[in-house]
Amino acid sequence: MSNFKKLLTATVAVSGAFLLAACSKTATKSAKPVSSSGYEKSINWMTTSELESLDPAKADDTASEEQIANTYEGLYRLGENSKTVPGVATKSTTSKDGLTWTFYLRKGAKWSNGDPVTAEDFVYAWRRQVDPKTASSQVNNYEGIKNAIKISEGKKKPSSLGVKAEGKYKLVVTFEKKIPYFKVVTAISLKPLDSKAVKKYGKRYGTKSVYAVYNGPFKSVGWTGSNLTWKLAKNPYYWDKKAVKLETINYSVQKTPSTDYNLYQTGKLDAAILDTQAAKRMKDKKGYRVLTLGNTTYLCYNYKKKKIFRNVNLRRAISMAINRKQLLSTIGTYNTQAKTFSATNVVLDGKNFAQEAESANSSVNKYVEYDLKSARSYFKKALKELGVKKVSFTLMADDDDSYKKQTEFIQSALTEAFGGKMTVSVNNLPKTTRVSRQIANKFDVVLGGLTSDFPDPYHFLAYMQSGQTYNFGKWKNKEYDKAVKASLTMDKTKRRKALLKAEKILIDQEAISPLYHMGQAWMIRPNIKNLVFNGEYPDFKTTYAVKN
Repeated sequence: MSNFKKLLTATVAVSGAFLLAACSKTATKSAKPVSSSGYEKSINWMTTSELESLDPAKADDTASEEQIANTYEGLYRLGENSKTVPGVATKSTTSKDGLTWTFYLRKGAKWSNGDPVTAEDFVYAWRRQVDPKTASSQVNNYEGIKNAIKISEGKKKPSSLGVKAEGKYKLVVTFEKKIPYFKVVTAISLKPLDSKAVKKYGKRYGTKSVYAVYNGPFKSVGWTGSNLTWKLAKNPYYWDKKAVKLETINYSVQKTPSTDYNLYQTGKLDAAILDTQAAKRMKDKKGYRVLTLGNTTYLCYNYKKKKIFRNVNLRRAISMAINRKQLLSTIGTYNTQAKTFSATNVVLDGKNFAQEAESANSSVNKYVEYDLKSARSYFKKALKELGVKKVSFTLMADDDDSYKKQTEFIQSALTEAFGGKMTVSVNNLPKTTRVSRQIANKFDVVLGGLTSDFPDPYHFLAYMQSGQTYNFGKWKNKEYDKAVKASLTMDKTKRRKALLKAEKILIDQEAISPLYHMGQAWMIRPNIKNLVFNGEYPDFKTTYAVKN
């Protein structure tokens, strides 16, 4: 389903993004040349960690993916509010059975070395990525394309992948099952590669800026493979270069919020991430912005190991006893209360799905709202149905400061709500240990989160199907499985109905208890306009900075 890194990064984003340890070595200079048109030519940006790779098949960290999103372009790209817009492809058609998609490529698309971007570049890149020799961690993004998984398992040859070039500018993709959200997948992943460049650089491809070529609005300049500063420079060969206002984006790695905010104050950074305390101080200041991540943090119950959690009234009682607004005031109000499993960046046919589901399924919203009286009533019913006088369990989470605060808050809330009839122990563990235990089903309740690869509701709701790897608690519901499966249709009306039904079942049954959607608090210069952020990293294609 989703990349394993998504489980690792999403569950530590609140603390990891804001409470990292070391300071960076350098920062970019504050001087920014200004064009005669009144736009600044460059801005100074930051990221919180070093890059791993500029090879789309090898990148497995958010910092690298941020660079790739701005330097490579797929068939489509994500515009504002997660809307898919044309990229290398000008349009696409789908067969009646939904198993064949045809993409028509623009003839003006070029690589940063001047080579044309052709259909064969996509065929080459996709075959390379699913080839087990490449050892890409993102093969799951090709799920549904004919033979993709079998190739990755070494059971088929890469040449059997369901993709072919019909001439230079026509790409045909065949599927094993209907993938109605495939256009969104091409906007996030499945980038092309210039085969000549990959063959030229071999294993060095993507290990430095100079060992790669790019077809996106920018190209990477100055990354040596280990340094903490580099640039995104406007790609003169990009087909839509007239839309690109910035000439350069100067990047530096900043690992502590106090350092990056000081650099922001002195004009050496145009944007800085704030920690919880700084966010409280700065939320009314000019330039304060909240960027919402495509993540949902929730309580996951173990249905297989802990039989008490098979009782729906117990799950409802726990959920309704947690005051989410108070929780967010503790860890940061730049996070938002969750009333759906689907994150706030999830879109269906151009509409925000989380908002639509919250409205359409309003009858079950009560189960994710704080209501102490109802919580105690449901708990009383649960004890009677279970035939016990009290329950006990251990709440597991990561051991960073943010998660320690959250588990302490939840433990206190449940103790206050149910007194001696509910005993909650807390087990805060190193992230990797927590993840391994979660995957091995060695937990009672775990506090964690998931970030989907794609802003489509299926990529959240599919996690909770019976038998899915990321359904850690082993929850099963036939009606839910049926609804999720029914969403894999090309009929938009039926798809929307099925996805809304699945979301409603999930919340009604409290299969998991959503708590909040993560956000990041930033200070961003008010003169920076048109910054597109769709849940994970900024897209600078249409960003510009006006002269102050």
